[in-house]
Amino acid sequence: MAEPGLAVRRRSRPASARKRSQAPAQLHHAAASPLASKRLSPGFEEAPAEPPVRAAEGECNNDSEEDMFGDYDSFCGNDSLLAQVDDMEQVYLRDKDTDIKAAGEFMLGNPQSGSDQRKQSDFSTSASAAVHKVERDDGFQRNENDLIDNNEEPGDVILDELPSSQFLYLEEMDELSSASKNSAGTKRNDNYMNSCLDKISSPSFCHVAEQRDGNTEVCKGSRCDLSKQESLKDHLKSAMTGNAKAQTLLVSKTKQLKEAVLSKEICVARKTIESSSDDIGPFYGLPSKVKDLLRQFRGIETLYEWQHDCLTLESLQQRKNLIYSLPTSGGKTLVAEILILQELLCRQKDVLMILPYVAIVQEKVWGLSSFGVELGFLVEEYAGSKGRFPPIKRRIKKSLYIATIEKGHALVNSLIETERIDHLGLVVVDELHMLGEGSRGATLEMTLAKILYASKNTQIIGMSATLNNVGDLQKFLQADYYTNNFRPVELKEYIKIQDTIYEVDSKAENGFTFSRLLSFKYSSNLEKADPDHIIALVTEVIPKYSCLIFCPTKKNCENVASMVCKYLNKEFRAHREKEKQDLIKNLKTIGNGSICPVLKYTIPFGIAYHHSGLTNDERKSIEEAYSAGILCLLACTATLAAGVNLPARRVILRAPYVAREFLKKNQYKQMIGRAGRAGIDSAGESILIVQEKDKQLVQDLVNSPLENCYSNLLPEFTKGIQSLLLSLVGLKIAVTLEEIYSFMCCTLLGVQQQLLSKEKSLLDIIKEGVKNLIENGLLKGKISEKDHNSQSILTITQLGKATYKGSIDLAYCNALYRDLKKGLEGLVLESNLHLLYLATPYDMIYNCNPDWMIYLRQFNQLSAAEQKVADIVGVPESFITKKASGQAIRKNVDTGIINRLYLSFVLYTLLKETNVWSVSEKFNMSRGYVQSLLTSAASFASCVLHFCEGIDHGVRKCC
Repeated sequence: MAEPGLAVRRRSRPASARKRSQAPAQLHHAAASPLASKRLSPGFEEAPAEPPVRAAEGECNNDSEEDMFGDYDSFCGNDSLLAQVDDMEQVYLRDKDTDIKAAGEFMLGNPQSGSDQRKQSDFSTSASAAVHKVERDDGFQRNENDLIDNNEEPGDVILDELPSSQFLYLEEMDELSSASKNSAGTKRNDNYMNSCLDKISSPSFCHVAEQRDGNTEVCKGSRCDLSKQESLKDHLKSAMTGNAKAQTLLVSKTKQLKEAVLSKEICVARKTIESSSDDIGPFYGLPSKVKDLLRQFRGIETLYEWQHDCLTLESLQQRKNLIYSLPTSGGKTLVAEILILQELLCRQKDVLMILPYVAIVQEKVWGLSSFGVELGFLVEEYAGSKGRFPPIKRRIKKSLYIATIEKGHALVNSLIETERIDHLGLVVVDELHMLGEGSRGATLEMTLAKILYASKNTQIIGMSATLNNVGDLQKFLQADYYTNNFRPVELKEYIKIQDTIYEVDSKAENGFTFSRLLSFKYSSNLEKADPDHIIALVTEVIPKYSCLIFCPTKKNCENVASMVCKYLNKEFRAHREKEKQDLIKNLKTIGNGSICPVLKYTIPFGIAYHHSGLTNDERKSIEEAYSAGILCLLACTATLAAGVNLPARRVILRAPYVAREFLKKNQYKQMIGRAGRAGIDSAGESILIVQEKDKQLVQDLVNSPLENCYSNLLPEFTKGIQSLLLSLVGLKIAVTLEEIYSFMCCTLLGVQQQLLSKEKSLLDIIKEGVKNLIENGLLKGKISEKDHNSQSILTITQLGKATYKGSIDLAYCNALYRDLKKGLEGLVLESNLHLLYLATPYDMIYNCNPDWMIYLRQFNQLSAAEQKVADIVGVPESFITKKASGQAIRKNVDTGIINRLYLSFVLYTLLKETNVWSVSEKFNMSRGYVQSLLTSAASFASCVLHFCEGIDHGVRKCC
């Protein structure tokens, strides 16, 4: 009888399976029908048979489609075949001492005993062989796939979990992984198990099984090892369960062959790279499929000559570090991507790619995810609030981490702390010149210095279009250097002064050579509205070609876009009119029905602005429209120059300023480098518009070399050298003064020691920084003023550990600890306002200028409990009221707290309304700023989480 509640579903066997073994199948059904009648509960109606499964043309039939368990999904139950096998085995074990000959004579009393004996022997032998075969195949699959060290904890490894950056490719990734790794092994196992089950289901076997009350005959050839601990039933049950659960995919023979070829080529390439052979394989040590993918996804047929020379450098073959520099648009990124694929596929190591901005990270993640799907590696995004620390350990697939500078530093810290830094085979740094740019440069220097010190097997590749003091960088990174002046499209530089355009010529005495006078004439009204002749310069190229106008400020971008549209002919509106309307509709959808009035006016002319005031979705839509040629002109800020790849036929610099600062040579080169699109334009032009008062400054700019790259560890004190010293002790990279000094000599600051003031040496600076950390309760230890070779061991406090783990700026760590501790004393949980205040980033509060009337209005809309939050953090209602009414304030209130609470109101309103447009209107802020605040708060909340995880209840009051 069937067990109570056991649901049994009838299903038909596929036609292909029935045709494969018609006679055994008929016998099988005849033998199984009595069991079926027993298993069906009263009143059970047979479900209609499912239509037979047809294999797609060109695909192979799979025997695993056959029903292994007869007509049932389950093999559970007392009267199942496995139960019969178990009973028969027990009878045999019970009577193992009985004379085999006597047992044979007993069986000969049955007319079919000879047949039964032969079939029983066949069953025993086949079943045993099948079980051992399945075990062997399963063991092979495990040994092949489990590429993780035995000492790694299983709980730390998530084999099939994909990063969010590849969410769109989930189905394709699963299909590729299953098809390439499981199809062949599954089919072999199913063939053996089906053969075994056909023999188990034969009527002669059932006949023998029915004689459980007598002795069972076992022929000499079928004897098995009785010392085995696991029974035959357990073997069969385990094997059949595994096959029943396995999802068998119908994979075409063509695809199997392609996967086999790819796997073979990767193995060959791996051996080639490990050897010193001059033969670099089908495609620079990579399988030929990579070349096909570059053609398919990028349209790249062949590499430039310099790219071939760079990829075949002896230094790369010897895995030395490399710095290479070429003009913008020279094709630097493709070389880096080929090196990344070599590391992922051939050397089976993880890779870290560091990019300067979140937008570029997202663009690169999207661009390389398709390669990951096709080639079997993972692409993980580390930007903003995204990224897991430490990253997930993976047995098979290797990971490409694409990170911003800050996230890349945190990732390296986590890998060093978990002793996994050697898993990182390659680090690629784009825009290497950013080593010399403020706190971000200091963070990048710390990251590279730690990698160089902690891992001798990690290769570093740095690239940039604007490098000058390469010698210092080479010494710091212990790298070779490659440079080339190649540019796929010729770039002509022009300077416009009043009505004259000059061509930039470095050989000329003043840097300029006369080019031409402006040939167009303006009306008096137009001359007054456009004294710089931007409209004339623009209309020479649009709408046939594209154009970029770099403006000093965001407001200037919008004004220029509107001004150009005001004087354009109506013919411009007819160019790709429908696609422009679709873009406007898309922007309205993004803004929940709202659209910027400037964009609504300019887009029909094919013109838009691009700056940080736009939301991420708006920027993405505008960039895609520009790349597709729907928009032909963008008025943008300087951030676009080092941002996403949006080249143009002509680039116009509205003024030689970025905000209020005069243009640097590096910035100038980055901007004009956007002129000329490879494969589209035959030439590129840049025009810098200069007022007469700036003529000499521009002349110096043109003739000056690129700026040198200097270390920012010292100028950025809390974000630089102090932060580095704290993490060195926390990560146990260097725990004595002597070890710290040894490490610091390997940094860019150590290489450039001669630039330090004569009053203080590098050792003095280190001792001063360590002493400061000890005084602030972040480190413990003693530093001798006299002994320069002190061996006193430094240790990190819980507060210090929490600070470097959370990547908290040392200038704010004590303030954050105070705020969190104060929150524990009286945290208001009736709303999310207090929690949002704690997650509001400190670095945004000093750029905030509250509108006091809005401040008071928002405060009055809060509930009594929410108003209590303001009082707890230190902003009384009376202060806001007096500020709004313009009264004098006698009591001093911390400006940082005031601004932080105001930004908390913005986040709280955004949490309730979720509409960036309405929130930006309420607080009179740009929607881009509101979204930037949201992104920064999410990132800072992640930092606070790690800060809290690193701190415990034993932390004493340190402030």
